[in-house]
Amino acid sequence: MAPHRAPSVANDNYDIVSDMRICLLTANGAFDTGLSSLLDTLQTANELAQSSSPARAFEVEVCGVRKRVTTQQGLRLPVRPLPRSRPDVVIVPALGAKTPAALAAALEDREINDICALLGEWSRAGALVGAACTATFVVAHAGLLDNRRATTSWWLAPSFRARFPRVLLEESRIIVPTRGFITAGAALAHVDLALWLVRRRSPSLALNTANFLTFDDRRLQTSYVMPEHLTSSDPLVEKFEHWARRNLVGFSVELAARALGASPRTLERHVAQVLGKSPLSVVQELRVERAVHRLRAGRSSLEEIAAEVGYSDAVTLRTLLRRKTGRGVRELRR
Repeated sequence: MAPHRAPSVANDNYDIVSDMRICLLTANGAFDTGLSSLLDTLQTANELAQSSSPARAFEVEVCGVRKRVTTQQGLRLPVRPLPRSRPDVVIVPALGAKTPAALAAALEDREINDICALLGEWSRAGALVGAACTATFVVAHAGLLDNRRATTSWWLAPSFRARFPRVLLEESRIIVPTRGFITAGAALAHVDLALWLVRRRSPSLALNTANFLTFDDRRLQTSYVMPEHLTSSDPLVEKFEHWARRNLVGFSVELAARALGASPRTLERHVAQVLGKSPLSVVQELRVERAVHRLRAGRSSLEEIAAEVGYSDAVTLRTLLRRKTGRGVRELRR
């Protein structure tokens, strides 16, 4: 068998002085895709770095508070003992639990509480703490995200906000860095998280790693959000979402509240508690959802689509699409 060789990238020299020591602190029932995405992305970066220099960019270990973990798909995985000195970075891969009830049960497990204690200890010692998808609940459960900005899987945002009201949740974003912490959104955002770490060492290495993985730059989860999956935890908010979809043109909070038999203040309070935003912001997202669908499904002009979703001119819709999706009209049509 031919020896394995790192992929070569012509004329790229990466300024890698020393390894970044990364511990992937993995729990029983870990989400397989999350863990493997982190490992594969960082390994690809290492191989690319070694193509122009003998230095590795990252020293990655899968660690755990037990000797062996079983992933959600049943793969038995030996893990390294905890390092004697704190790593530069500790990342918690996602848990396999995907519903609020399953997550609530997982957070009560002794192993998770041991992980939370370790995260606090390493964070106080200066380690960068990261998590993606459902693992953001673990870091928040440790109390480390209080009064800090963070993101999580978009469909779990209502549950996250209810459970951790002191966290400044920005669930529309895929990556939210803050001092000492980095959080990422839904499942495949593990790749975004790994690339963010690579970018800290070398922007050119991060770009080439993304190219090898054919992974596009993304900043927002907005275009993936399905609002109907977020509203079912509150009957009034669920009714509001259904009513708003039918009344995008001429929308007002007063009309919506009257139709639903509630006061505007009550409606605004319920929407803010569940979704963390105003009714008008929700309607803007529904308008974006409808507009993106129309752009991709037909040949209507932007002016025609703007009128269909409740805007008097295309400029307003164009600006909103760019802000909410991070993409222009031509990109969305493609």
